Amino acid sequence: MAIASILTNLASLPLKSSHRLSPHSNLSTSSFPFYSNNPKITTAAAAAATTTTTILGVNGSRKHRPVSVRAMASFGSRLEEGVKRTVSESPVVVYSKTWCSYSSEVKALFRKLGVNPLVIELDELGVQGPQIQKVLERLTGQHTVPNVFIAGKHIGGCTDTMKLYQKGELEPLLSEADAKST
Repeated sequence: MAIASILTNLASLPLKSSHRLSPHSNLSTSSFPFYSNNPKITTAAAAAATTTTTILGVNGSRKHRPVSVRAMASFGSRLEEGVKRTVSESPVVVYSKTWCSYSSEVKALFRKLGVNPLVIELDELGVQGPQIQKVLERLTGQHTVPNVFIAGKHIGGCTDTMKLYQKGELEPLLSEADAKST
């Protein structure tokens, strides 16, 4: 459990480039802040980041093995690409949680306006839900739901969406996005 948590946190680090820890490894590692696009950083220098750990056997024996920390560099990137693709391909996207009253309010407003948004219920996605929410926060600066996008543009949350509606600015945005189903 702790290792999965660490790998999840590592996968969310911003990536600069990809380096290999050993010449025999075919798995890329994420580039941590101490790496750069500097060509002077070699495989050997990256391998120096490998540490040694002690493994205790059942009978009390000790083995020393090299251990390197590898993050799934492409995992966070793939999630981010998926969010960007979803937002760009759908006229209206609402990242939501089923139990959130603010999300319900936004979804009800869109229904009232004859809009059928793509609703992604983060709490129904298992472990990917919180990961997508972190990606959304990184992309938008907003860590709450609902997280609303119209025509690929981040609108904001419930308050922002309601303010646009009250000012008469929401429906023109929806029309431009060709989002009305009626």
